[in-house]
Amino acid sequence: MSSPSCDDSAPAITLTSVQPPVTEPAGEKSTYGQILKSTALVGGSSVVNIAIGIVRTKAMAMLLGPAGFGLFGLYTSIANLTQSVAGMGINSSGVRQIAQAAGSKDIEQVALTAAVLRRTSIVLGALGALLLVVFSKQISRLTFGKDEHFLAISLLSIAVLFNLVSAGQGALIQGMRRISDLAKMGVFGAVFGLLISVPIVYFLREKGVVPSLVGVAAMTVVTSWWYSRRIFVKSPTLKSSQVWQEASVLLNLGFAFMASGMMMMGSAYLVRIIVLHKLGIVATGLYQSAWTIGGLYVGFILQAMGADFYPRLTASAHDNSKCNRLVNEQAYIGLLLGGPGAVATLTFAPLVIALFYTAKFGAAVAILRWICLGVALQVISWPMGFIIVAKGAKNIFFWSELAWAFIHVCLAWICIGYFGLNGVGMAFFFSYMFHVALIYAVVHRLSGFRWSIANVRTSLIYFSLIASVFCAVWILPALWAGCFGVAACIFSAVYSIRLLLKLVSANSIPKPLGRLLLWFQSPVRVS
Repeated sequence: MSSPSCDDSAPAITLTSVQPPVTEPAGEKSTYGQILKSTALVGGSSVVNIAIGIVRTKAMAMLLGPAGFGLFGLYTSIANLTQSVAGMGINSSGVRQIAQAAGSKDIEQVALTAAVLRRTSIVLGALGALLLVVFSKQISRLTFGKDEHFLAISLLSIAVLFNLVSAGQGALIQGMRRISDLAKMGVFGAVFGLLISVPIVYFLREKGVVPSLVGVAAMTVVTSWWYSRRIFVKSPTLKSSQVWQEASVLLNLGFAFMASGMMMMGSAYLVRIIVLHKLGIVATGLYQSAWTIGGLYVGFILQAMGADFYPRLTASAHDNSKCNRLVNEQAYIGLLLGGPGAVATLTFAPLVIALFYTAKFGAAVAILRWICLGVALQVISWPMGFIIVAKGAKNIFFWSELAWAFIHVCLAWICIGYFGLNGVGMAFFFSYMFHVALIYAVVHRLSGFRWSIANVRTSLIYFSLIASVFCAVWILPALWAGCFGVAACIFSAVYSIRLLLKLVSANSIPKPLGRLLLWFQSPVRVS
């Protein structure tokens, strides 16, 4: 998807009396336009991916049922955890190194990092696949309590290899800030993954879960290869000393990313095991269904952060003032885009579950609402967390992520014991309350970060709405709760649109959209 353009024949759109919501230092230029552009590109691809995901998830739910869908979630967790361990975080460290070199116009360094990154990704992918094959019986016993799934887990090693190779290729695209290519890569990968995965599950049912994951991974590696090859990077003459030095830098920084990814995936894996052993495979499927769509809307905002915001922040990591400004701007856009989505998900959770799954998944509605609360907190915690990553503070990053993972698993164990399946959603929400407080304290000490007045005000408005809608569904009759939720959705959407209009350049608004926006923003004048 390309960014909207405006030609000379388009009507003039004038925004009057516009004041930026964040006070900026003299000489600093707001990046709201860049944030919105990258969010539109990544978000546009995410909308397509969501549509594809609806089809794929609905097909999986109908073909597999809650138990089979729980099996799908467990295999996915195993693959993700293995990728986190074997990948050593070099795709994330590779993005940082390439973005840093590209920002300083060091073409030779970009070429060196790209070459080493690609080769290292292949080696680590092969090692990860071997690791999964060797320990397949042990992993089967740990996960399912028996080793009869070891062949399927061994086959899963192919998906691990493909995904790690794809991650290395994607890191080059992201580091060079080829956001359009990154968006297209996601869309085509999802389309091809859908076309190959659903027929496999249709014919093989539960036995086709792992082959479908391998098929999706194969399509991902093909699409990432196609777009990464379009980036012309001169092939350097590599000496063994250069390769080792660059690989050491990638692995040294990547270890912190690997540890973080392992803790996130590991905590998700452990929570699923807790649900499986305490509540059964059907409950695991219900949890997986809520987890899959819990962050669907907010997901495109977080993807945009990783795709464009992270490389931009890395290039400014040495300047605390600019770094903090970028984070406040990103968080502000995240709130304006994510707030209405969180309110809508809470309001229409039963319809969302029915759309994505079947009537058998109705018990997942309450879990979805709790997860939605936690995902809303991610919108403000993730931009802050990128400060730690951009500055390369490995130890701080490691211990903060370990603290969150520990709290998440402990809360899951306790809450499931007291509240049953709903407890797993509660645990996620409360763990992110802890995460927001922890990360804010860390980045305030690291860069002097403080929330802007606009972010504090906007957060209070949206989280008050979210809390009100959440409480309404438990306290009020269903009809009244639904009406209140719809009203809150309309208010939050109009509020966000009006504020976003104050941030968007007039030249970036296409003529048809400009006329439509007249309904939301009275200072907008189309002449």
